[in-house]
Amino acid sequence: MRAAVIRDYQADLSFESVADPVCEPDGVVVKVLACGICRSDWHGWMGEHAKVKPGAIPGHEYVGEVVATGPLARWRLGDKVIAPFILACGDCPECRSGQTTTCRAQRVPGFDEPGAWAEYVSVPHAHNLARLPDYLTPALAAGLGCRVTTAFHALTGRAALQAGEWLAVHGTGGIGLSALLIGQALGARVVAVDVVPERLAHAKALGAEFVINASEGNTAARIVEVTGGGAHVSIEALGIEATANASIECLRPLGRHVQVGMPTGHQAKMVINMNAVYMKQLALFGTRGMPAWRYPSLLSLIETGKVDVRPIVARQVRLSDASAELRAFNGPMPPGVAVITDLLG
Repeated sequence: MRAAVIRDYQADLSFESVADPVCEPDGVVVKVLACGICRSDWHGWMGEHAKVKPGAIPGHEYVGEVVATGPLARWRLGDKVIAPFILACGDCPECRSGQTTTCRAQRVPGFDEPGAWAEYVSVPHAHNLARLPDYLTPALAAGLGCRVTTAFHALTGRAALQAGEWLAVHGTGGIGLSALLIGQALGARVVAVDVVPERLAHAKALGAEFVINASEGNTAARIVEVTGGGAHVSIEALGIEATANASIECLRPLGRHVQVGMPTGHQAKMVINMNAVYMKQLALFGTRGMPAWRYPSLLSLIETGKVDVRPIVARQVRLSDASAELRAFNGPMPPGVAVITDLLG
């Protein structure tokens, strides 16, 4: 099969013919119909993710058609499925408690095993998969990827965002836009923060009550001012120190910060304003992915029209365009995300 392979960090991907994946007893093999291009992929390509080594095939936000099934898998040939990026074992104490994103034996295609920037991908622990609804195209479903799912769980499973509360979103990439759209669906009032005017205008058009250009300084103070005392919940969607501190400092007393952006590589350890946490008695949450059993709740919001995911996917590209898309993360990004829909081109 054809696949995109990282041979050298920060270099063009190598497009190669590699062995077809093997179907595991509790898994399936899917023909990839679409796969997102995520900032997490960029971290791996940059050499800042410990699990991504030369020879890796990226891609963790995939939608596909089942072409092989293991004897323990419940899926049938021809089924179209959406994959969460964390494939939980289902048997460990964390899985049995429902906290499958902290599974002790989790597997993550694109990071610790071959990913979906390829014609086919092996999916172990196939009980994590969800059926692709008829109302979602593969491109839009891949756009859900780790962005909409992660944002949904961050707001509902971690921060418990309530109607009428102020939500600050720091960074309006895929996760930030998802948090904006889901936050509004939950009845929150949203402040969006970025440094790219085009992205701020896009967030405003999608319903953000206020938009703030972080390059103009005093981000936290400006959020406190426009919200009349600070946000109740703040999402950090970049994984960098300056943004994490702005997210913490913009909160009102008893506010909730959710770390959604991946702090890896040189950003793995940060100097954080713990005095603000202490004085305002804040809650700090980490979040990563979404338990697979929460798909019905998220999909119902989309099916009923409460959340429109169409603004998230801005570009459908070929696999051969992936190198250029990765390089684009090095600078200011336009609104929306890119999804690979041509795995042979």
